[in-house]
Amino acid sequence: MPNTVRDWMSSPVIVVDPDSSVKYALTLMRRRKIHSVVVDMSGKNQTYGIVTSTDIRDKIAATGRNPAETTVREIMSDPIITGNPDWTLMECSQKMQEHNIHHLPIADESGSLIGILSATDIFMAVEETGWQEEDK
Repeated sequence: MPNTVRDWMSSPVIVVDPDSSVKYALTLMRRRKIHSVVVDMSGKNQTYGIVTSTDIRDKIAATGRNPAETTVREIMSDPIITGNPDWTLMECSQKMQEHNIHHLPIADESGSLIGILSATDIFMAVEETGWQEEDK
């Protein structure tokens, strides 16, 4: 039964530049029907940030900031925590709970992002396959 992160992650990862406007990120998220974008911090040893719908709600809408005049860099969370594509969904879920996050970018052994797993992806997996521990 497919219960690894690799089986449920979304790929490719949608990436934006840190100097993009929040308005651009919002439009991208709406059109692609996603709730987060990864921010490529090139030149900083393959580090990334992330902007989520929660960031936009809390840091833009609730504060009355203009998304067209605010850059992604100003509201992103960084550096991000990444997951492993070979983790079980349970391991991934525990990592997300430990860090109180709802989106976990997934990196390969070289540190390159290959996907992203959201809490919604985990919900769908549990609904479709149930929650079974891996055979030991």
